[in-house]
Amino acid sequence: MSDTENIPHPRVNPAQFSDPSNGRVVWSPAKTLWIGGMYAVAIVGGALTFSLANLALFLVTTAGVLCFGHSLGMHRRLIHASFDCPLWLEHAMVYLGTLVGLAGPISMIHIHDTRDWAQRQGDCHDYFAHRRPFLEDFYWQTCCSVELTHPPVPLLERRIANDRFYKWLERTWMWQQLPWAILFFAVGGIGAVVWGVAARVAVCVTGHWLIGYFAHRQGHRDWHVGGAGVQGYNIPLVSWLTFGECWHNNHHAFPGSAKLALEKGQSDPGWWVLMLFRRFGLVTNIKTPESLPPRPELHHL
Repeated sequence: MSDTENIPHPRVNPAQFSDPSNGRVVWSPAKTLWIGGMYAVAIVGGALTFSLANLALFLVTTAGVLCFGHSLGMHRRLIHASFDCPLWLEHAMVYLGTLVGLAGPISMIHIHDTRDWAQRQGDCHDYFAHRRPFLEDFYWQTCCSVELTHPPVPLLERRIANDRFYKWLERTWMWQQLPWAILFFAVGGIGAVVWGVAARVAVCVTGHWLIGYFAHRQGHRDWHVGGAGVQGYNIPLVSWLTFGECWHNNHHAFPGSAKLALEKGQSDPGWWVLMLFRRFGLVTNIKTPESLPPRPELHHL
């Protein structure tokens, strides 16, 4: 295990022979059944149980898990450590991030950091670069995984690796939807379960893939990362829907920054929530581009 900090890839230790390009995409029955089941229930059940109350439940729960859970908890705090907060708050946000339906916290770290490492090499597998056509990439990302012939060694700091709560979430992340399904059924019947669980997971997983697909193919850039085979692009039209996660060129330039919107006119609702937390003394040591170590390979366009 490692407790290293302030280096580009603290949780990836590439051996001399590690290769981000050579590997194969393998179908995952578990991922396919998971997302396929959510799609089936959401599409069929959603049409049969639509109501304004169920729609409101979907919107509130989706916004909650994406903003507090995925953007702030999983991404900006757990993965990039871009701010500090009490452990109870971190646990709460990461728990909400698990409800997005992508994976457990430890798997999210490993998947994210391996992808980051691969994209910053001179070249990488099409799976990491989102180079394949739209539908093929959708299938790859939602129903498959990539097995590199010579992968890097995954590392994890002790505080996360030894955290019992995170290990429990990692084992049970799919089952974490069940208590909410029971609660929603008790309050609003089967329609609340369809919209508050299945539709939410289906939309969150699909949205996460869509942002990853378009944010690595084309769009606006203010920054270029020298030597990186994959660049990030900004997608301005969805800043509110993604709570700021759409500013992917900014994120590639300053991955350790808690602030994702860096230019005038860019909206970052996740950052606004973080500022509210700071006002109440809940977060400290917030990192921005100005406080990060310089990157010689980074060039402003």
